[in-house]
Amino acid sequence: MSSPALSALGEQADQQRGRDLRKMKVVATGLLVFAACVYLVTRYLEARDGAGLAAWVPYVRAASEAAMVGALADWFAVTALFRHPLGLPIPHTALIKRKKDQIGDQLGGFIEENFMGPDLIEQRAASLELPRRVSTWFADPVNAPRVADEASRLLNLASEMLEDEDVEQFLMAAVKWAAEPQWSQPMGRILEQLVEEDRLEPMLQLGCDRVHEWALGSLDLVDRLIDRDGPQWMPKFAANFVGDKIYKELVEFTAKVAGDSDHELRRAMLGVISQFANDLQYDPATIAKFEGLKTELVGRDEVTGAASTAWKAGKAVIEKMLDDPNNTLRNTISRSVIQVAERVRDDDLLQRKMNGWVARGARHVATNYATEVISIITETVRGWDAQETSDKIELQVGRDLQFIRINGTVVGALAGLVIYTVSELIFH
Repeated sequence: MSSPALSALGEQADQQRGRDLRKMKVVATGLLVFAACVYLVTRYLEARDGAGLAAWVPYVRAASEAAMVGALADWFAVTALFRHPLGLPIPHTALIKRKKDQIGDQLGGFIEENFMGPDLIEQRAASLELPRRVSTWFADPVNAPRVADEASRLLNLASEMLEDEDVEQFLMAAVKWAAEPQWSQPMGRILEQLVEEDRLEPMLQLGCDRVHEWALGSLDLVDRLIDRDGPQWMPKFAANFVGDKIYKELVEFTAKVAGDSDHELRRAMLGVISQFANDLQYDPATIAKFEGLKTELVGRDEVTGAASTAWKAGKAVIEKMLDDPNNTLRNTISRSVIQVAERVRDDDLLQRKMNGWVARGARHVATNYATEVISIITETVRGWDAQETSDKIELQVGRDLQFIRINGTVVGALAGLVIYTVSELIFH
C-alpha cells in the first residue's frame, strides 16, 4: 500500500478516535452533572422538610456527594496528565507536556533494557526462521510477478537517482584509476603461470586450426601473389606449378602443426610467449614500451568516450526492457530469484547455516548499536512539539481514561453510600 494511502487511513483512524473520545467525555461529564443535580435536590429536600424528611434522602445525598467527589478527583487526575485543570498552573499538572523529554528517555531505556538485550535479540532472530520463510515466499511462482515488478521499480529508481554526468565521471575515473598501477609485471606473471600450467594449449590449438582452415582456402591468394611478384619471364605453366607446390606445402605444413601438439613450431611459439612473459616482468625496455602503449590506449578519446556511450546505451536498453512485462530480463530475474529461493528452501543445512548468520548479525547489532537504535526513539520524542505530543497521546488513550472518570463516579457513589450506611448503623 502506498504512503499517501497509509497516511489517509491514519488520519481516518485519528478522526474516529477523536469522535470516540468526545463521546466518552460527554458521558463522564454527564454523570458528574447528574450526581451534582441529585445532591442539590436532596439538599433542597432536607432544607424544606426538616424533621419530616424521608428516610431515604440522606442515603441518596451521601451517595451523590461522594460520587461528585470521586468524579472531580478522577477528572482532575486525568486532566492533569495532559493540561492544567481549568487553566490554573497547579504544580505537578500538564505532566506529559512538561515531562516529554524524560518520557522519551525513559521509554528508550525501557526498550533497551527489556527488548534490546543481545541474548533476547539473538534468540528471537533465530526463532523467526527468516531464511525458511523468505525463501518459501520467493519460491512460490504466484509471487514471481511481484518480485519482477519490485526489482524493476528498484532498478528504475536507481536509474532515476543516478545522474548521467556523475556516472560518466565515475566510469572515466575508474578507468584512469585502473590504469595507474603497472600492468606489465602482473600481466607477465599471469602469462608465465598460464604457460607453466599448460593453459595456453587450447588457445594455440584453436589458432593452429584457424590457420589451417585459412591455408585450405588460400590457393587463389598464392596464385595472385606469384602472378604479381614472380619473374615476368616465367611461363604460365611454371607459375601454376610453383603456385600449386607452395599451396600444397602450406596446407601440409599447417595440418602437421595443427595435428601435433608437440610440433617444434608450437614449442617455439610457447618459447616466444615465455620469453615475452619474462621480459614483461624483468626487461626495462619491454616494460616501458608496454606501459607506454597502455597509457596511450587509456588516454584516447575513444576509450574515455566509451564509458559515457556504454552507460547511456545500457541505461536506455535496461529501462526499455524493464518497461515490458513480458521481457526476457524481467523473466530472467524472476526465474533466478525462484531458483535461488528453491535452493535455500529445500536445503535444511543451508537454512540452519543462514539462520545462524541472521542470529549472529542480530546479536552484533544489539551489542554494538542498541544505543544508536534507541536514540532514534529518544531524539524523535525530543523533536515533537509538547502540545502536539500531549494531544496525540490523549487521542490514543483518552477514551480509556474517561472510563476512569466514570468508574470514579460510580465507585465514589457506592463508597459514600456504604460509609454513610455503616455510620448510621454504628451511631443510631
